[in-house]
Amino acid sequence: MKILVYPHDMNMGGSQLNAIELAAAVKDLGHTVIIAGQNGSLVGKVEDLGVEFIELPDPGRRPSPRVIEALERIAIEHEIDIIHGYEWPPSLEAEIACLRLDSVAVSTVLSMSVAPFIPVSTPLLVGTEQIASTERTFGRSEVALMEPPIDTALNRPGLELPVDLMSDLWGIHGHGLTIAIVSRLAHEMKLEGILAAIEVVGNMRGSVPVQLVITGNGPAVEVVEAAVAEANLRAGELRVVMTGELEDPRWVYAKADIVLGMGGSILRAMAFGKPVIVQGEAGFWQVLNQNSLKDFLWQGWYGAGSGSEQGEKALVQQLRPLIEDAALRSTLGKLSLSVVTERFSLVASARRQIDFYNQVLKTRERRKFTLDHAFAAARFAQYKAARLGARIRGTSTADDFNAKATLGTKNAVTTSQVRA
Repeated sequence: MKILVYPHDMNMGGSQLNAIELAAAVKDLGHTVIIAGQNGSLVGKVEDLGVEFIELPDPGRRPSPRVIEALERIAIEHEIDIIHGYEWPPSLEAEIACLRLDSVAVSTVLSMSVAPFIPVSTPLLVGTEQIASTERTFGRSEVALMEPPIDTALNRPGLELPVDLMSDLWGIHGHGLTIAIVSRLAHEMKLEGILAAIEVVGNMRGSVPVQLVITGNGPAVEVVEAAVAEANLRAGELRVVMTGELEDPRWVYAKADIVLGMGGSILRAMAFGKPVIVQGEAGFWQVLNQNSLKDFLWQGWYGAGSGSEQGEKALVQQLRPLIEDAALRSTLGKLSLSVVTERFSLVASARRQIDFYNQVLKTRERRKFTLDHAFAAARFAQYKAARLGARIRGTSTADDFNAKATLGTKNAVTTSQVRA
């Protein structure tokens, strides 16, 4: 089988890391895999994994005619069977390209909701059972679960990593506890919780010294930097450390005693056997334990609270027992490791993805423009109109389908779905 994988971005982020690592694992199982995308910091990782990379042109507006043309050209030249787009822009561009090809488009959406203008007939992989159920209700017949996979060989306890060297370099102390966040610094979803964590750790007093390490970059970096500077000034010491984006952040996970975050970042922390507190929106914080595990396996490593003003109080309630109880940290770290090992193995995920590809190829005929595509185009026009209205009012978001999570129902695009 010959597969062209097209992540939505080639800079650091959970969805694109999943795309790249799964692509490499599928290649290692004997298939021909090429990754295509705009140039970015993750190209080096693709090359390190031994996967061919083809640079695509700058897209401009999405879906991009120049990108679609490039996908068509690559598919013909390399006799591609599957064009696999991650998130909605690559998924749409792959679908349009395949209308004139013998190749078949497949979509993976790891955002918290699926854009309704991805055609219903497009084979779809999603990251949670809840989203899969919602999409089937919406009318999609080819929907499968693909939880974010973790390479448990490269992410595990006991690896030889430059923890002490890098800790000294960044001023991370050798006493007390280290709390870590490894995250894209985005305004949507991420920023609220990151700022709450900075405030909580900056104000924390107690017998156990704590330090927060934030690793990542993104459009909200200046807001985070200002909050960190204020927290450290107030504490009178380096209470919060920002490392920026790291090519290999594994030493941060290894160093941490407790990890905060969501999605793939939390799963990587769990692979290192760390106790974790899952971050969401509207003040949501929840430690992973036996009671909360079932909910996270259903809804994903994310949640929604009762209001952002409750976030700091909620985090303190979840964090304080872990800080004060080493035995509890050990017990929950073992739970983290067992969940990842048993359910989120990269090799097992690659085999499931290959099975999905084979099923799609077995049941699909060459695509042509259908009524389904016409309905999808109408929903896309509605989405664009809502986005335009949001920009005029100054209320638009950059990451619209991560701006509102699936809540168990699915409708056509509305202004509330895009935070208009």
